[in-house]
Amino acid sequence: MKKKILAAILASAMVLSLAACGNKGGGNEPASETASESAASSAVSASSATEEKSEEAAPTGDVENAQGVTDTQVLIANTAATSGAYAPIGLPFLAGIQGYLDMVNSEGGIDGREIVFLHKDDEFAPDKGRAYLQEMVEDEKVFAIVGHFGTPVVSATIEDLESYGIPSVYFATGIGQLFNDHATDNSNGYNIFPVQPLYITEGQVMVSRAVGTFNATKIGIIYTSDDAGKNMLEGAQKKAAEVNVELVDQQVAAGAADVSAAVTAIKDAGCDFVIIAAIQATMPTITKEMAAQGMTVPAITTYVDASVSVSEQIADEIAGKFDVYVSSWKTHDDEHADDLALFEKWVDPEYATNTDAESGWVAAHVFCTALKRLEGKPVTWESYMAALEEAPIDIPFGGSISFADGARTGVQEMILRKCDGTSADGWTTVDGFRSMDELTGN
Repeated sequence: MKKKILAAILASAMVLSLAACGNKGGGNEPASETASESAASSAVSASSATEEKSEEAAPTGDVENAQGVTDTQVLIANTAATSGAYAPIGLPFLAGIQGYLDMVNSEGGIDGREIVFLHKDDEFAPDKGRAYLQEMVEDEKVFAIVGHFGTPVVSATIEDLESYGIPSVYFATGIGQLFNDHATDNSNGYNIFPVQPLYITEGQVMVSRAVGTFNATKIGIIYTSDDAGKNMLEGAQKKAAEVNVELVDQQVAAGAADVSAAVTAIKDAGCDFVIIAAIQATMPTITKEMAAQGMTVPAITTYVDASVSVSEQIADEIAGKFDVYVSSWKTHDDEHADDLALFEKWVDPEYATNTDAESGWVAAHVFCTALKRLEGKPVTWESYMAALEEAPIDIPFGGSISFADGARTGVQEMILRKCDGTSADGWTTVDGFRSMDELTGN
């Protein structure tokens, strides 16, 4: 169905044949207020622009541009929680996207086109996210979805996105449904372009670090029973098989207060490295139990745990016994000083030190980088997705990402940081960005 839809759009920007997709939302909700004044202004201008120009296409030769692309603008959109419990994440994330677009538009846009950003508050509710997605693709006729936000909404809409075939760049979640290591243009997921680390990829990265940096030969992995833990296990198993290293796994319940049996099993197995595939509340429990049982081998955990609140819970417990590391996909080292300066100049000052705003900035950067590759050429869904795959894209504050050969795995280049109770943010960088290939040669 996706290929039929794509063909129809390439043939005529005036017709979007999506009737077979049905009603994806169960009703139309009014658009909520935007994340910031600048974003609100963009949403208003986007709505106005689509009323006047949604049926306009800017022909180039015999090929017409896709929906949402005119001579003067490119319309993109997302939904994100800007009210409720997740607003403290959604608001800065959107501000980061808008800040980057403000910078690009101040320089004349891309190929003379302003990038207009429309977004709606889904309140982190899957039903609202689905309804708004339908509105934006079918009614507003946006060109792309940029910065699709939140695990429940992404999970509820991923099949819709695949059916539409609309380019979808950056997802604010690491769920395994996004992972595809070899998508093709006639398969579901080809239009899905995750950037931030996916848990499956991170599981592979952690095994690569264990082998490439710590010379591990027998790796223990303690993983939680939730999707995050299971996804990391899946990635670890995949990479362990590729590099021919033994992996011993033990499951604990997410949020478990007693993990002693799992830790004992890993200790008794004689593992020389441990992966703690658990986020937030469960990770400190596992780490403290490892210390209590006298373990001395190094351990690594997910980038989600790279916060001062986590390091404060474990620093004293592990001191003098073993080190705990995290991978990270962003950094503020000197090499990225220019990225940080631009970010601080253009993002809403309220969010100038916010890491979620940095993530939004990255989302907009990846989208715009591929669009710039089409300057002077027709802008279709097909040509844009080919541009994303054309070459690796450097990431502000980070390494690079490649979508070549259908890779939809999120970033693979990550730095290594060690728990450090004396550091302001609780972690100290000990090694720079490394890819899995660089670490293991595989």
